[in-house]
Amino acid sequence: MFFMTYDVVVAGAGPVGLMVAGELALRGVRVLVVERLTEPDLTIKAGSINVPTAEALDRRGILPTLRAVREAMLERLGFAGARRPRLAGHFGGIWISADDLDPSFAEDRGEAATLQMVGQADLERILFEHATTLGAEVRRGVALTSFEQDHDGVRVGLGDETVECGWLAGCDGGRSLVRKLAGFDFPGTDPIITGRQAIVEMTGAEHLRKGWNITDAGLYVSGPFPGRVLTVEFDGPPIDRDAPITAAELEASIRRLSGVDVTVTKVVTATRFTDNARQATSYRQGRVLLAGDAAHVHSPFGGQGLNLGIGDAMNLGWKLAAEIQGWAPAGLLDSYTRERHPIGAWVLDWTRAQIAIMKPEPYARALRGVLGDLARTEDGATYLAASIGGLRQRYDLGGEDPRVGRSAPEIVLADGSRLADHLHGGSGVLIGAGRPAGERLEVVAGDGPAMLVRPDGIVAWVAGDGDLDEALRRWFGGAADAVAVTV
Repeated sequence: MFFMTYDVVVAGAGPVGLMVAGELALRGVRVLVVERLTEPDLTIKAGSINVPTAEALDRRGILPTLRAVREAMLERLGFAGARRPRLAGHFGGIWISADDLDPSFAEDRGEAATLQMVGQADLERILFEHATTLGAEVRRGVALTSFEQDHDGVRVGLGDETVECGWLAGCDGGRSLVRKLAGFDFPGTDPIITGRQAIVEMTGAEHLRKGWNITDAGLYVSGPFPGRVLTVEFDGPPIDRDAPITAAELEASIRRLSGVDVTVTKVVTATRFTDNARQATSYRQGRVLLAGDAAHVHSPFGGQGLNLGIGDAMNLGWKLAAEIQGWAPAGLLDSYTRERHPIGAWVLDWTRAQIAIMKPEPYARALRGVLGDLARTEDGATYLAASIGGLRQRYDLGGEDPRVGRSAPEIVLADGSRLADHLHGGSGVLIGAGRPAGERLEVVAGDGPAMLVRPDGIVAWVAGDGDLDEALRRWFGGAADAVAVTV
C-alpha cells in the first residue's frame, strides 16, 4: 500500500502542466509539478491563443490579466490606440481577413473572442501564478527519471528522491519520458520538413519581403516585428534537433529560401521544428495520464498545439479531481480520452493539410490558389476562421441540441452577472432550473432556456433535450438530491 505524499504528480511545468495543476489545486487536490528546467523556457513559440483557451482562462477569473497582456502585446507590435489588426488567422500562410467573415461571427463569445494576442511565455507566467496561488507546489530543476504504478498508486523517481502519489500526469512535451516509460502507443506520420523560428539581429533584412512568402525552395516569414524570421524547407527532418542553432545555419536557410544575402550577426532565440504528427491511442493507462504534446505532436502551423493542450487540461482537471475525491460517476475519467482524442486527431489532419499546400511543387501550388480564392469568400473565410479559432469544436455527448457538447456561449444572467463569473470556483452551473445547490453545482436564475454547464464550461444539457436528472447523474454523481451533498 502506498503512502500518498501527493494526490497527483504532474511532469512538466509548461502551460499545460501548470493548467492541470491549477485545475486540481482549485479543488483542494494535493499536487506537485516537477520540471527539469531550472527557469522558464523563453524560446520563441506560440504567439496567440484561441477562443476556447481564452474562455477557459476567463472561467477561472483570469480575464483582467489576459486583457492587460493583450494590450501590451498589441503595443509591442505597433497596434496602438484604435488601430487594431484585421486578420482572423491563417491557413498555411493564406491569411483570412476579418472583413470577409460572416457579420455574426463569434458574436456569442463575448470578450474572449478578442483576446487572442497572448504569447506562450506570457501565458506560462500567468498560469504559474494562478496554480501556485491556489496551492500547487512547483519544483524546477527536478526531473522525473522513473516511475512504477500499481492498483493503489504511483511511485515516482525524481533522481535520488522517490515521491509517492495517487496519479501521474505526463505533461512533459512531445518527447515525453512519461509516455515512453508507460508504453503508450504513439502512431502517426513521419516528418518531411525542417522548420526554424528565431529572433535574430542581421544586416540586409530590409531586402526581405515582409510576411509569408512561398518560394521555389519552400517558404520564409519575415516579421511582424524586427528580427523575427521563420523558414521551412522540404528536405526532411534535421539530423540533430538538439544541436545548437547557429547564426550560420539560420543565415544559410534564409538565403536559400529568399535569395537575399542577409548576414545574421546574433541569435537572440531560436528553435527547430518538424511536421512529425503522432497521437497516443489512449490518454490513460491505469493511473498514468497524458496531456498536451505528450499526447499528440504535429507542426505548429495555425497555432493549434498550445490551445489543444490547454483544452486537454481543462477537460482532465475536474474529472481527475472527482476521481480523487470519490464522487466521480462510473466512466467519468475515461471520458477524457473519448472526448479529447477526436479533437487531437482533427488538429493533426489540420496541420498536415497546411504542409500539403506549402510544398514547392505544381500540384500543391494549384491547390493553394484554389484555397486562397475560397478564403476570400464569406463562407470560406468564416469556416477557416472558426476552425482556427476553435469555434467548431464539439464533444459527442449524445444530445440532439447543437449546443450540447459545445463551449457555453457568453451568457448574462438575471442578476447581471456573467456565466463565466460562476465558474471561477470550479463547480458546475445549472441555469434556470429548480434544483438545490452544492459544492459540485451552483444554481442560478436565467432568462433563457434552462441549461446545465460542466465545470469545464461545456454544455451538458439543455431543456427539452433529454432528462436533467440523468445528466446530473452522468456528470455530477447523482440526481438533484445527491448533487446537494457536500464533498
